[in-house]
Amino acid sequence: MRGVRVPGEGGGDHPPRDLPYGERRLEFLWHKRRWWRREASCPRKSFTEQIPQIPAGTRLTERLRCAAGRRARDAGSTVVQAARDLGLSWPVVMDAFRAAAARVIEAPLPEVRVLGIDETRRGRTRWEQDPDTGKWQLTRDRWHTGFVDALGTGGLLGQVEGRTVADVLAWLSTTPLAWRKTIRHAAIDMSATYRAAVRAGLPDAIVVVDHFHVDQLANKMLSMVRRRTTAETRGRRGRAADPEWKARRRLLRNREDLTDEQFAKMWNPLLDEGEIGQILLIAWIAKESLRTLLALARTGADREQVGDARWKFLTWCADSDIPEVRTVATTVDRWWPEIAAFLDTGHSNAKSEGINRVIKLVARNTFRFRNADNQRLRTRCVTTRRAREHLRTA
Repeated sequence: MRGVRVPGEGGGDHPPRDLPYGERRLEFLWHKRRWWRREASCPRKSFTEQIPQIPAGTRLTERLRCAAGRRARDAGSTVVQAARDLGLSWPVVMDAFRAAAARVIEAPLPEVRVLGIDETRRGRTRWEQDPDTGKWQLTRDRWHTGFVDALGTGGLLGQVEGRTVADVLAWLSTTPLAWRKTIRHAAIDMSATYRAAVRAGLPDAIVVVDHFHVDQLANKMLSMVRRRTTAETRGRRGRAADPEWKARRRLLRNREDLTDEQFAKMWNPLLDEGEIGQILLIAWIAKESLRTLLALARTGADREQVGDARWKFLTWCADSDIPEVRTVATTVDRWWPEIAAFLDTGHSNAKSEGINRVIKLVARNTFRFRNADNQRLRTRCVTTRRAREHLRTA
Protein backbone atom coordinates (compact mmCIF):
# COMPACT_ATOMS: atom_id res chain seq x y z
CA MET A 1 0.00 0.00 0.00
CA ARG A 2 1.37 3.44 -0.98
CA GLY A 3 0.64 6.82 0.55
CA VAL A 4 -0.18 9.94 -1.37
CA ARG A 5 2.87 11.50 -2.98
CA VAL A 6 2.83 15.25 -2.39
CA PRO A 7 4.84 17.06 -5.10
CA GLY A 8 7.10 19.92 -4.13
CA GLU A 9 10.28 21.77 -4.99
CA GLY A 10 13.64 20.79 -3.64
CA GLY A 11 12.25 17.91 -1.52
CA GLY A 12 13.12 14.24 -1.42
CA ASP A 13 11.39 10.97 -0.62
CA HIS A 14 11.35 10.39 3.14
CA PRO A 15 10.36 6.78 3.98
CA PRO A 16 9.17 6.74 7.62
CA ARG A 17 8.25 3.41 9.21
CA ASP A 18 4.56 3.00 10.02
CA LEU A 19 2.27 0.47 11.68
CA PRO A 20 1.90 -2.80 9.75
CA TYR A 21 -1.41 -3.94 8.29
CA GLY A 22 -1.82 -7.23 10.10
CA GLU A 23 1.39 -9.09 9.32
CA ARG A 24 2.12 -7.06 6.17
CA ARG A 25 4.39 -4.07 6.32
CA LEU A 26 3.25 -0.82 4.75
CA GLU A 27 5.38 1.29 2.44
CA PHE A 28 4.70 4.87 3.38
CA LEU A 29 6.11 7.53 1.02
CA TRP A 30 6.11 11.24 1.72
CA HIS A 31 7.60 13.75 -0.70
CA LYS A 32 8.50 16.70 1.52
CA ARG A 33 8.99 20.28 0.51
CA ARG A 34 12.08 22.22 1.46
CA TRP A 35 11.59 25.88 2.29
CA TRP A 36 14.29 28.53 2.01
CA ARG A 37 14.44 31.72 4.02
CA ARG A 38 15.22 34.94 2.21
CA GLU A 39 16.10 36.86 5.36
CA ALA A 40 19.86 36.99 5.70
CA SER A 41 19.66 37.58 9.45
CA CYS A 42 17.85 34.27 10.07
CA PRO A 43 20.34 31.64 11.33
CA ARG A 44 18.25 28.82 9.88
CA LYS A 45 18.50 29.06 6.12
CA SER A 46 16.13 26.23 5.22
CA PHE A 47 13.77 23.71 6.74
CA THR A 48 11.57 20.86 5.58
CA GLU A 49 7.92 20.19 6.24
CA GLN A 50 6.88 18.22 9.32
CA ILE A 51 3.70 17.15 11.03
CA PRO A 52 3.11 15.98 14.62
CA GLN A 53 2.99 12.34 13.51
CA ILE A 54 6.34 12.64 11.70
CA PRO A 55 8.65 15.16 13.43
CA ALA A 56 11.80 16.35 11.74
CA GLY A 57 14.69 13.90 11.77
CA THR A 58 12.65 10.85 12.73
CA ARG A 59 12.32 7.55 10.91
CA LEU A 60 9.23 6.33 12.77
CA THR A 61 5.72 7.62 12.89
CA GLU A 62 4.46 8.58 16.31
CA ARG A 63 1.64 6.03 16.15
CA LEU A 64 4.18 3.26 15.55
CA ARG A 65 6.30 4.46 18.46
CA CYS A 66 3.27 4.71 20.76
CA ALA A 67 2.00 1.28 19.68
CA ALA A 68 5.38 -0.25 20.53
CA GLY A 69 5.30 1.31 23.98
CA ARG A 70 1.72 0.23 24.64
CA ARG A 71 2.47 -3.37 23.65
CA ALA A 72 5.05 -3.66 26.40
CA ARG A 73 3.06 -1.58 28.88
CA ASP A 74 -0.53 -2.78 28.46
CA ALA A 75 -0.54 -5.91 26.28
CA GLY A 76 1.81 -7.93 28.49
CA SER A 77 4.29 -8.39 25.64
CA THR A 78 8.02 -8.50 26.27
CA VAL A 79 10.24 -5.88 24.67
CA VAL A 80 11.87 -8.51 22.46
CA GLN A 81 8.53 -9.84 21.22
CA ALA A 82 7.18 -6.35 20.52
CA ALA A 83 10.32 -5.54 18.55
CA ARG A 84 9.92 -8.70 16.46
CA ASP A 85 6.24 -8.08 15.75
CA LEU A 86 6.75 -4.49 14.66
CA GLY A 87 10.13 -4.94 12.95
CA LEU A 88 11.98 -2.61 15.31
CA SER A 89 15.11 -2.87 17.39
CA TRP A 90 15.19 -3.55 21.12
CA PRO A 91 16.51 -0.08 22.11
CA VAL A 92 13.77 1.66 20.10
CA VAL A 93 10.99 -0.36 21.74
CA MET A 94 12.55 0.04 25.19
CA ASP A 95 12.71 3.82 24.80
CA ALA A 96 9.08 3.83 23.65
CA PHE A 97 8.09 1.70 26.63
CA ARG A 98 9.88 4.03 29.06
CA ALA A 99 8.05 7.01 27.56
CA ALA A 100 4.70 5.20 27.86
CA ALA A 101 5.45 3.99 31.39
CA ALA A 102 6.38 7.49 32.51
CA ARG A 103 2.70 8.42 32.31
CA VAL A 104 1.93 5.65 34.80
CA ILE A 105 4.75 6.53 37.19
CA GLU A 106 4.08 10.27 37.13
CA ALA A 107 0.32 9.89 37.66
CA PRO A 108 -0.87 10.90 41.16
CA LEU A 109 -1.53 8.07 43.58
CA PRO A 110 -5.19 7.15 44.09
CA GLU A 111 -6.79 7.60 47.48
CA VAL A 112 -6.03 4.54 49.59
CA ARG A 113 -7.86 3.46 52.74
CA VAL A 114 -6.09 0.12 53.28
CA LEU A 115 -2.42 -0.15 52.36
CA GLY A 116 -1.04 -3.64 51.74
CA ILE A 117 2.68 -4.20 52.33
CA ASP A 118 4.37 -7.45 51.35
CA GLU A 119 7.69 -8.67 50.00
CA THR A 120 8.47 -10.73 46.93
CA ARG A 121 11.72 -12.44 46.13
CA ARG A 122 13.53 -11.28 43.02
CA GLY A 123 16.27 -13.89 43.07
CA ARG A 124 19.19 -15.04 45.13
CA THR A 125 21.16 -12.67 47.31
CA ARG A 126 24.64 -11.72 46.22
CA TRP A 127 27.58 -11.95 48.61
CA GLU A 128 31.11 -10.71 47.99
CA GLN A 129 34.23 -11.26 50.04
CA ASP A 130 36.14 -8.27 51.30
CA PRO A 131 39.74 -8.66 50.05
CA ASP A 132 41.15 -6.86 53.11
CA THR A 133 39.24 -8.50 55.97
CA GLY A 134 38.15 -11.70 54.25
CA LYS A 135 34.59 -11.31 55.55
CA TRP A 136 31.60 -11.95 53.32
CA GLN A 137 29.27 -8.99 52.88
CA LEU A 138 25.78 -8.74 51.42
CA THR A 139 26.09 -6.57 48.31
CA ARG A 140 22.56 -6.92 46.92
CA ASP A 141 19.32 -7.76 48.66
CA ARG A 142 17.17 -9.71 46.22
CA TRP A 143 13.91 -8.82 47.95
CA HIS A 144 11.42 -6.21 46.81
CA THR A 145 8.81 -4.62 49.05
CA GLY A 146 5.56 -3.75 47.31
CA PHE A 147 2.85 -1.31 48.35
CA VAL A 148 -0.65 -2.22 47.19
CA ASP A 149 -4.11 -0.70 47.32
CA ALA A 150 -5.55 -3.57 49.37
CA LEU A 151 -9.15 -2.35 49.29
CA GLY A 152 -9.58 -0.41 46.03
CA THR A 153 -8.51 -0.90 42.43
CA GLY A 154 -5.25 1.05 42.52
CA GLY A 155 -3.09 -2.06 42.16
CA LEU A 156 0.62 -1.79 42.82
CA LEU A 157 1.42 1.70 44.08
CA GLY A 158 5.19 1.34 44.23
CA GLN A 159 8.15 -0.92 44.93
CA VAL A 160 11.50 -0.58 46.66
CA GLU A 161 14.48 -2.88 46.80
CA GLY A 162 14.93 -4.39 50.24
CA ARG A 163 12.61 -5.20 53.11
CA THR A 164 13.93 -3.24 56.07
CA VAL A 165 12.26 -0.51 58.09
CA ALA A 166 14.42 2.09 56.36
CA ASP A 167 13.33 0.85 52.92
CA VAL A 168 9.64 1.14 53.78
CA LEU A 169 10.07 4.58 55.35
CA ALA A 170 12.08 5.75 52.32
CA TRP A 171 9.16 5.00 50.00
CA LEU A 172 6.59 6.51 52.35
CA SER A 173 8.64 9.71 52.53
CA THR A 174 8.22 10.17 48.76
CA THR A 175 4.42 10.26 49.05
CA PRO A 176 2.44 13.40 49.99
CA LEU A 177 1.58 13.86 53.64
CA ALA A 178 -2.09 14.39 52.83
CA TRP A 179 -2.14 11.04 50.99
CA ARG A 180 -0.60 9.21 53.96
CA LYS A 181 -3.18 10.66 56.31
CA THR A 182 -6.01 9.03 54.33
CA ILE A 183 -4.67 5.53 55.14
CA ARG A 184 -6.70 3.98 57.95
CA HIS A 185 -5.34 0.40 57.99
CA ALA A 186 -2.17 -1.38 56.89
CA ALA A 187 -2.52 -5.07 55.96
CA ILE A 188 0.70 -7.08 56.41
CA ASP A 189 1.83 -10.60 57.16
CA MET A 190 3.28 -11.45 60.57
CA SER A 191 6.44 -9.39 60.02
CA ALA A 192 7.77 -7.38 62.95
CA THR A 193 9.80 -5.27 60.50
CA TYR A 194 6.76 -4.08 58.58
CA ARG A 195 4.83 -3.50 61.80
CA ALA A 196 7.59 -1.26 63.12
CA ALA A 197 7.74 0.60 59.80
CA VAL A 198 3.97 1.20 59.79
CA ARG A 199 4.02 2.48 63.35
CA ALA A 200 6.82 4.91 62.47
CA GLY A 201 5.65 6.05 59.04
CA LEU A 202 1.86 5.76 59.47
CA PRO A 203 1.20 6.40 63.17
CA ASP A 204 -2.56 6.83 62.65
CA ALA A 205 -2.98 3.54 60.72
CA ILE A 206 -4.10 0.30 62.39
CA VAL A 207 -2.02 -2.78 61.56
CA VAL A 208 -4.07 -5.77 60.37
CA VAL A 209 -2.98 -9.41 60.08
CA ASP A 210 -5.50 -11.73 58.45
CA HIS A 211 -6.30 -15.25 59.62
CA PHE A 212 -4.65 -16.84 56.58
CA HIS A 213 -1.18 -16.20 57.99
CA VAL A 214 -2.24 -17.43 61.42
CA ASP A 215 -3.55 -20.71 59.97
CA GLN A 216 -0.39 -20.99 57.88
CA LEU A 217 1.72 -20.54 61.01
CA ALA A 218 -0.18 -23.33 62.78
CA ASN A 219 0.23 -25.72 59.82
CA LYS A 220 3.95 -24.98 59.62
CA MET A 221 4.22 -25.72 63.33
CA LEU A 222 2.54 -29.09 62.86
CA SER A 223 4.91 -30.05 60.04
CA MET A 224 7.94 -29.01 62.08
CA VAL A 225 6.79 -31.12 65.04
CA ARG A 226 6.28 -34.15 62.77
CA ARG A 227 9.75 -33.86 61.21
CA ARG A 228 11.52 -33.25 64.52
CA THR A 229 9.86 -36.07 66.45
CA THR A 230 10.47 -38.53 63.63
CA ALA A 231 14.15 -37.59 63.44
CA GLU A 232 14.64 -37.77 67.23
CA THR A 233 12.70 -41.00 67.78
CA ARG A 234 13.56 -42.98 64.65
CA GLY A 235 16.92 -41.40 63.89
CA ARG A 236 16.01 -40.79 60.25
CA ARG A 237 13.61 -38.96 58.00
CA GLY A 238 9.99 -40.03 57.63
CA ARG A 239 9.13 -42.90 55.30
CA ALA A 240 5.94 -43.89 53.52
CA ALA A 241 5.37 -46.78 55.93
CA ASP A 242 5.41 -44.55 59.03
CA PRO A 243 1.97 -43.73 60.49
CA GLU A 244 2.88 -40.06 60.93
CA TRP A 245 3.89 -39.88 57.27
CA LYS A 246 0.62 -41.46 56.14
CA ALA A 247 -1.38 -38.97 58.21
CA ARG A 248 0.61 -35.88 57.20
CA ARG A 249 -2.04 -34.52 54.83
CA ARG A 250 -4.97 -35.24 57.12
CA LEU A 251 -3.18 -33.46 59.94
CA LEU A 252 -3.11 -30.26 57.89
CA ARG A 253 -6.79 -30.40 56.91
CA ASN A 254 -9.54 -28.77 58.92
CA ARG A 255 -11.51 -30.98 61.27
CA GLU A 256 -14.83 -30.12 59.63
CA ASP A 257 -13.44 -31.14 56.24
CA LEU A 258 -12.62 -34.66 57.47
CA THR A 259 -15.25 -37.38 57.41
CA ASP A 260 -15.57 -39.70 60.39
CA GLU A 261 -13.76 -42.43 58.48
CA GLN A 262 -10.89 -40.11 57.53
CA PHE A 263 -10.62 -38.84 61.08
CA ALA A 264 -10.45 -42.38 62.44
CA LYS A 265 -7.71 -43.28 59.93
CA MET A 266 -5.69 -40.35 61.21
CA TRP A 267 -6.42 -40.54 64.94
CA ASN A 268 -6.30 -44.26 65.76
CA PRO A 269 -2.93 -45.19 64.14
CA LEU A 270 -1.26 -42.16 65.73
CA LEU A 271 -2.76 -42.98 69.11
CA ASP A 272 -1.45 -46.55 68.86
CA GLU A 273 2.00 -45.44 67.70
CA GLY A 274 3.13 -44.20 71.09
CA GLU A 275 5.17 -41.09 71.80
CA ILE A 276 5.37 -39.81 68.21
CA GLY A 277 1.63 -40.09 67.67
CA GLN A 278 0.74 -38.54 71.02
CA ILE A 279 2.98 -35.52 70.41
CA LEU A 280 1.46 -35.02 66.95
CA LEU A 281 -2.09 -35.25 68.29
CA ILE A 282 -1.31 -32.68 71.00
CA ALA A 283 0.00 -30.31 68.32
CA TRP A 284 -3.03 -31.03 66.14
CA ILE A 285 -5.40 -30.17 69.01
CA ALA A 286 -3.50 -26.90 69.49
CA LYS A 287 -4.00 -26.07 65.83
CA GLU A 288 -7.72 -26.81 65.99
CA SER A 289 -8.07 -24.78 69.21
CA LEU A 290 -6.54 -21.82 67.43
CA ARG A 291 -8.94 -22.26 64.52
CA THR A 292 -11.86 -22.41 66.95
CA LEU A 293 -10.69 -19.17 68.54
CA LEU A 294 -10.50 -17.43 65.16
CA ALA A 295 -13.89 -18.80 64.10
CA LEU A 296 -15.55 -17.51 67.28
CA ALA A 297 -14.07 -14.06 66.78
CA ARG A 298 -15.13 -13.98 63.11
CA THR A 299 -18.72 -14.93 63.85
CA GLY A 300 -19.14 -11.97 66.19
CA ALA A 301 -19.20 -13.86 69.49
CA ASP A 302 -19.12 -11.78 72.66
CA ARG A 303 -15.83 -10.96 74.33
CA GLU A 304 -16.42 -13.46 77.12
CA GLN A 305 -16.59 -16.39 74.71
CA VAL A 306 -13.60 -15.17 72.72
CA GLY A 307 -11.59 -14.62 75.89
CA ASP A 308 -12.49 -18.08 77.19
CA ALA A 309 -11.44 -19.72 73.89
CA ARG A 310 -8.20 -17.74 73.89
CA TRP A 311 -7.43 -18.80 77.48
CA LYS A 312 -8.06 -22.47 76.60
CA PHE A 313 -5.74 -22.25 73.60
CA LEU A 314 -2.90 -20.58 75.52
CA THR A 315 -3.29 -22.95 78.47
CA TRP A 316 -3.22 -26.04 76.25
CA CYS A 317 -0.08 -24.80 74.48
CA ALA A 318 1.66 -23.92 77.76
CA ASP A 319 0.93 -27.36 79.24
CA SER A 320 2.02 -29.25 76.12
CA ASP A 321 5.81 -29.03 76.76
CA ILE A 322 6.29 -28.96 72.96
CA PRO A 323 8.63 -26.09 71.98
CA GLU A 324 7.01 -25.47 68.58
CA VAL A 325 3.51 -25.32 70.09
CA ARG A 326 4.64 -22.89 72.78
CA THR A 327 6.30 -20.70 70.15
CA VAL A 328 3.05 -20.49 68.18
CA ALA A 329 1.14 -19.54 71.33
CA THR A 330 3.67 -16.81 72.13
CA THR A 331 3.50 -15.45 68.59
CA VAL A 332 -0.30 -15.40 68.53
CA ASP A 333 -0.39 -13.70 71.93
CA ARG A 334 2.02 -10.99 70.78
CA TRP A 335 0.13 -10.42 67.52
CA TRP A 336 -3.35 -10.65 68.99
CA PRO A 337 -4.18 -6.89 68.66
CA GLU A 338 -3.38 -7.06 64.92
CA ILE A 339 -5.29 -10.34 64.52
CA ALA A 340 -8.28 -8.89 66.38
CA ALA A 341 -8.16 -5.86 64.05
CA PHE A 342 -8.64 -8.19 61.09
CA LEU A 343 -11.50 -9.99 62.82
CA ASP A 344 -13.19 -6.62 63.36
CA THR A 345 -12.58 -5.11 59.90
CA GLY A 346 -12.11 -8.05 57.52
CA HIS A 347 -9.24 -6.30 55.72
CA SER A 348 -6.53 -8.61 54.42
CA ASN A 349 -3.46 -8.51 52.20
CA ALA A 350 -4.90 -10.97 49.69
CA LYS A 351 -4.37 -8.45 46.89
CA SER A 352 -0.71 -8.16 47.85
CA GLU A 353 -0.31 -11.92 47.52
CA GLY A 354 -2.10 -11.90 44.16
CA ILE A 355 0.09 -9.09 42.83
CA ASN A 356 3.20 -10.96 43.98
CA ARG A 357 2.08 -13.86 41.83
CA VAL A 358 1.73 -11.56 38.81
CA ILE A 359 5.19 -10.13 39.47
CA LYS A 360 6.70 -13.62 39.42
CA LEU A 361 4.88 -14.47 36.19
CA VAL A 362 6.22 -11.32 34.50
CA ALA A 363 9.76 -12.22 35.55
CA ARG A 364 9.27 -15.79 34.32
CA ASN A 365 8.02 -14.65 30.91
CA THR A 366 11.11 -12.51 30.44
CA PHE A 367 13.46 -15.25 31.71
CA ARG A 368 14.24 -13.02 34.74
CA PHE A 369 15.35 -9.42 34.84
CA ARG A 370 18.94 -8.32 35.14
CA ASN A 371 18.01 -4.72 35.79
CA ALA A 372 16.01 -4.16 38.98
CA ASP A 373 14.77 -0.75 37.79
CA ASN A 374 13.34 -2.25 34.60
CA GLN A 375 11.67 -4.99 36.61
CA ARG A 376 9.95 -2.49 38.91
CA LEU A 377 8.87 -0.47 35.89
CA ARG A 378 7.37 -3.48 34.10
CA THR A 379 5.59 -4.83 37.16
CA ARG A 380 4.16 -1.43 38.03
CA CYS A 381 2.61 -1.11 34.56
CA VAL A 382 1.30 -4.68 34.44
CA THR A 383 -0.32 -4.62 37.87
CA THR A 384 -2.04 -1.24 37.35
CA ARG A 385 -3.50 -2.03 33.94
CA ARG A 386 -6.95 -2.84 35.33
CA ALA A 387 -7.00 0.41 37.31
CA ARG A 388 -6.19 2.45 34.19
CA GLU A 389 -8.90 0.68 32.20
CA HIS A 390 -11.37 1.41 34.99
CA LEU A 391 -10.51 5.10 34.85
CA ARG A 392 -10.95 5.23 31.06
CA THR A 393 -14.38 3.60 31.19
CA ALA A 394 -15.61 5.58 34.17
